[in-house]
Parts: sequence; structure tokens; C-alpha cells
Amino acid sequence: MTLDQTLTLAILFGTMALFIWGRWRHDLVAMVALMAGVTALVVPVGEAFSGFGHPAVVTVAAVLVLSKGLSNSGAIDILARHVLPARAGATMLILAMSGLTAFLSAFMNNVGALALMMPVVIQAARKNEIPVGYLLMPVSFGSILGGMTTLIGTPPNIIIAGFRDQAGGSPFGLFDFTPVGAAVALAGIAFLSLVGWRLLPVSARRSRTGGQLFDVGKYLTEILVPDGKLAGRSLAQFEPELVEVGGQIVGLVRDDEHILAPRAWRRIRPGDILVVEAEPAALTDIVTAYGLELVDDRRISQEDLQSDEMELMEVAVRPGSLLAGRTAAGIRLRSRFGINLLGLSRQGRQTWSRLRDQKFSAGDVLMLQGPAGRLGDFIADTNCVPLVQRTLKFPRRGQTILAVSIMGTAIATITVAGVPAEIAFVAAAVLFVLAGLVRLRNLYEAIDWSVIVLLGALIPLAVAMETTGAAALLAQTIVGYLAGGSAVVALILILVVTMTLSDLMNNAATAAVMAPIAIVAAGQMDANPDSFLMAVAIGASCAFLTPIGHQNNTLILGPGGYRFGDYWRMGLPLEIIVTAVGVPAILLVWPL
Repeated sequence: MTLDQTLTLAILFGTMALFIWGRWRHDLVAMVALMAGVTALVVPVGEAFSGFGHPAVVTVAAVLVLSKGLSNSGAIDILARHVLPARAGATMLILAMSGLTAFLSAFMNNVGALALMMPVVIQAARKNEIPVGYLLMPVSFGSILGGMTTLIGTPPNIIIAGFRDQAGGSPFGLFDFTPVGAAVALAGIAFLSLVGWRLLPVSARRSRTGGQLFDVGKYLTEILVPDGKLAGRSLAQFEPELVEVGGQIVGLVRDDEHILAPRAWRRIRPGDILVVEAEPAALTDIVTAYGLELVDDRRISQEDLQSDEMELMEVAVRPGSLLAGRTAAGIRLRSRFGINLLGLSRQGRQTWSRLRDQKFSAGDVLMLQGPAGRLGDFIADTNCVPLVQRTLKFPRRGQTILAVSIMGTAIATITVAGVPAEIAFVAAAVLFVLAGLVRLRNLYEAIDWSVIVLLGALIPLAVAMETTGAAALLAQTIVGYLAGGSAVVALILILVVTMTLSDLMNNAATAAVMAPIAIVAAGQMDANPDSFLMAVAIGASCAFLTPIGHQNNTLILGPGGYRFGDYWRMGLPLEIIVTAVGVPAILLVWPL
């Protein structure tokens, strides 16, 4: 083993360890790995940032813009209203919803497709009195399965197409993934609908059915202010003492008028009733010190916290959200945005204690109270997902037709005229902006820059694996020692290893690591490299065992009330089905 090979493998395994560790964001890990490669001289200085101009990276960015435009056009709302049944049992709902989400994921980012469908799924669960935990995981998995059916459905497919180009062949076409991907997706969706949801644990069965996730009345207390120490002081003067015990004022009742989220300058008068959110035991000292009286003759409901101006909304924190790792106090949620945090649910467990100081994590569900406009802006700015039924859009019919026509034309130019995907989709993205389907000020917000940085940084390292011979060493281990010289066994091993890595680290990173190994392994066995690349594409997309392998799995963690160990119950048999269907399909469509 040469020094360059040793250094490359050390960087590779170190990078994988950091991905699995999960304490650093994946884009930061990728940049650290790239700088390590440049420092070790296995990545030439002049090629360090060549990945950012790679066609795969450009295509991913364009597809994200197109996904935003399709959502804005209202086309997805129309499709959902016509396809999904109004009333149905769990099996039919899962079949319809996972099938629709899979179809959407074939032509737009699968995380975006799931985010659009989540409010619809939760609404359907409430309407049909089905635990939402039964529906969210199958729909999430359906989105992942649908993404593998086309070139643009998921970043790993775009990366695999790029490696095929570098290996000497032309890139995979838009629908080259469809025969194998569709066979796997259809088998997977059939399993999810008929059997999979029945394997979910008791925690999913006990998740909310029809009601709200949060029981706010349990932690809201009404306090009557008599003529005493507190009268005449402003809310701003009193609330810091509540904050010390983890409480906050969310409302005020004066002369039968309910004032929600009262301004800090408002003076407290004798006879006022303060609606305070806190653990009841924490209020004892304050109530005693100020001579206040508890009003306990009624239970406060969510209706008491809403008005024509103020709304309650449950939102999920997406992976990569600006909220992740921060607190309500840190972002000044109340003073800066005019929004109250009334509750937090994490992996099915509700948290009410010291909400201001709780660090948010991806998959958390937050209950927010605030003006409708501010809530909408806050959700958009922080990249969260609302879990209530979105207001149906009624755009001009021409917008929907225009969006579908532009997207269809781009697809046609790729499949019929042979235009490179990156050119066709960038042109379509430009037309979306010119047509107003994506506003210019929102253009760059539509792109997940963490994915762009991840891909741009890892592609030069993947090239270094080939040029230094590190990929050949790893491939020789798989082919020579594990596969016993059998190309079919090697293909299965490539698929299973890729699938396992994808359960533990980012799927795009998994594809970038495994693609050069697959190409070299095929060469060593004198087999068709397309077969091995397809195995990597399928394996990289199938992350079903953990909530960290795919952003979709993380996104449903809180809303579905799932625990970390819940995913493998449905995910493990699904991965076995993927392998059982995927390998014969690859051998049939892409013979060795």
C-alpha cells in the first residue's frame, strides 16, 4: 500500500466516522475532508474546488429550484385533491398517499415532496380517525422509493450518472433508472400498504388520532391579580420573574376581553387575569409572594389561545433548519418575531419545562402562537414545515399549465433531443424565475446549500480514491475475499454495503464514496459497470433503518411520535424486499 493510498483511506474512514458520529453538519464534515485531502496532497490544489462546477452539482441546484416552482404553481394541490380518497381505511390511505408521494418524488426533491404531503397526511389521519404514526412512516418511505425511479428524483442518482460519465460512458439518461427503480418502488409500496404499517410498534398505535399533539390546558394557569403588589407594574417588569421559573405570559383577560400575546408595555390592573404557561408547582412561590389567586374553575383550551388575529400552529423542524441547535431565548422568538413557544414534542415525548432554554433538534414539533402573517414568515425563514392543512392555493390556471409545460419540455429535450440534463434543467429554472413561478428574492432560498457544499467537496475526494488506487484496494477486498470471484455475489455485496452506509450517513455522501469502488470492482471482474452503479444507486436511496439516514426519516420523527428504534421494524423487511427485487431487476435490465 502506497503512502497516497494510506492517506486517502485514512481520510475516507475518518470522514465516514464523522458522518456517523453526527455532531457536525454533513457539509462541514465534507469541507474538512476536502481540506485534509488537499493538505495530504492526494487532491491537487488546482482541482480542490472543481466539484462545485460538476454537472451533478449544477443539476441538483436546478432541480431544487424547479421543485419550489412546481409547489408554488398549485399543481401539487390540484393533483392531491383529485387523487386522494376523502374517506378510507389505513391500507387504502397508505396506498394512495405513498403512491402519490412517490410519483411527486420522481420529478422533484423527495424531501420537498414529503414536506408538501405531511399536512395532508395529518389531516387525513384526523378525518379517518387513524393514528398518524400509522401513515407518516409509510408515506416517508414511499417518497424515498419514488426518488430512485428517475435521474432527478434524488441526488444519489445524479451523482451516479456523473460517475458513469467520468468512467468513459455517457451519463445515465433521465429514465434509465426507471425500470429497476419502478420495480423496487412498486414492490415496496405494496409491502408498506398491506403489511408494513402493521409492524409499527405500540408507540405508533398510541400516537394521536384526530386530536392535537399538545395538551396545552395541562400547563396553562389563570392567575387573578387583586389590588396589591403587582397592580400598576408592566408585564415587562413582572415576566422576568416568571422566566426564572420557566414560565411566560401568553394571555390576559380584562373586563371579559381576551388579549392574546399582550404587549410587554401593558400595565397590570387589579382584577386582571393573567394566563400563564408554566408547571403549576413552579408558580407557588410567585403566587404567594405577590398575593395572587389561582383561578381553577375551568380548563383552558386551545380555542382560548386563538382569535381572528392570533393563531396556533404546529411546525416540524426540518434537518438543516436555522432553528436546529438554538433556543427560543437565543433567537429572541418573542421579542423579535412576536411569537410564543407553547410546547415542544421530541420523539413522542412532550416537553413543557423551561421551554425558552430548550435546544431545538431536527424532527422536533413546536407549538407556536402568533399572528398568522408572522407565523408564515417565520416558518419560511427558518425552513420549518407546518403540520396543519395548508391553505389551498387557487393560482391562475395559466400558472399551473405553464409550470407543467416548462417541466415537461425540459424532460422532453433530455429524452428526445439528447440535451444534457444540467443544461435543460438550468434553462427550465431560469424560465421559472422569468415567469414568476419562483420569485427572484426566493431563488437562492429554494436551494439547499448544505447539499451543494457536500457534493462539491466530496467529488474531488472520490476522484482521488480512483487516481491513488484506494478504490481498487477496497474493491479487491469485496471481489477477492468476500465475493469469491462471483460477479453476482459482488453485486449483492455492493448493494448491501451501500444500503448499510446509507442508514448511517448522508445518502449523497454514500453514493460519492461507493461509486468509484463499484466501478473498479466491475472492472476487476470484467463485468458491466452499469450493473454495479445501479446497485449503488438503489442502495444509496434505501435508508430505512434509522431516523438519521435520510432527511425524510428525521422530519417525521416528532410528528409521528416515533422513537429511534421504531424504524427498523418496518425498514428491515423493506430493505430485504429491495434486495430481493432489486438484484434480479438489475441483472435483467443491466446484464453483467
